[in-house]
This record gives sequence, C-alpha cells and structure tokens, in this order.
Amino acid sequence: MRHDIIFAGFGGQGILFSGKVIAYAGMNENKNVSHLPSYGPEMRGGTANCHVIVADEEIASPIIVDATSLVVMNGPSLEKFENSVVPGGKIFVDSALISRKVERTDVDEYRIPATKMAHDMGLGKLANMIILGKVVKETGIFTFEQLEGAMKKMVPASRPELLENNMKALKAGYDYAE
Repeated sequence: MRHDIIFAGFGGQGILFSGKVIAYAGMNENKNVSHLPSYGPEMRGGTANCHVIVADEEIASPIIVDATSLVVMNGPSLEKFENSVVPGGKIFVDSALISRKVERTDVDEYRIPATKMAHDMGLGKLANMIILGKVVKETGIFTFEQLEGAMKKMVPASRPELLENNMKALKAGYDYAE
C-alpha cells in the first residue's frame, strides 16, 4: 500500500492541516509517513501545498514526483499540479472555487463544492475537511473511524466544538455523492 497525495491551494484554506491529518492517521496505523509542507512567504492568501506519503514500505524521499491523488482548492493549483498525477490517479477539485474541469482523460475527477457546502453548513473554514472526507472515501486510504481517531488526537480536548465541527465536515465530504 502506498498513497502519494498532493494538497494544494491558497494559504488559509487549511491545506497544510489536511495533509497533517492524513499523516497523523498514517502514524496511528503504524504506516510509514512523510509530510512535506510548502507555502509562500505571505502565508494567508499566498500559495500553499504539501506532499503526503503514506506507505507500508520505507519512504526514500518526501518529494512526490508521481502523485496517486491530488487535492486542489484553487485554479492555479490545478494548473500547476494536474500533470503530476499518474494515469489512473484521482484529482479532487473544490468545484465551488474552480470552474475549469480537469483536462486529462486518464484520471478520475471528483468535483466537490466544498467551500459552498461548508458555508451552507455554517462551517465556513472547513471546506478542506469536506474534501478530505471525500478523499478518504474514494481512495480507501483509511476507514472513517481511523480518520476520526486521528482527529480526536489532533484536536485539543479543551475545544470539543472543534472536534465536533471537523467531524461534521469530514462526514459531509465522506457521504457526498456527485
């Protein structure tokens, strides 16, 4: 088992946190993991991406050349990373922010209106968790329960409302059907 996932968007969209959740879930399941964040100097509003690898075998490099999955939350990220996905890979698009469709025909495209869904649910900043729920469902990288276990360890016990809202968002994405 090996998943090479690139998360990309603008700073402030929770791109790096999404990657961290996947990496933490991998650690909880005793997998080898790598989490390599990258962001522009302006942070919020600048570009942000992270490379996350979860594997049974050892990971030689944290840099992803051939992604099995791509999560994009803005147009420039789709332009930059679309061709980084292997044939047969999966591209997850926040269709509320990106109108352009994936140009490749050798990958599976999942269009999730995550930003709109988060807004409609009163979870404005959790579009990243909605898409993450869909990623987990479609890739089979983890069960929903394994993802929930990682979230319980990442969110401080002193902030139960954060855990509840994150889990609502993850579930909405996990259950989303196009």
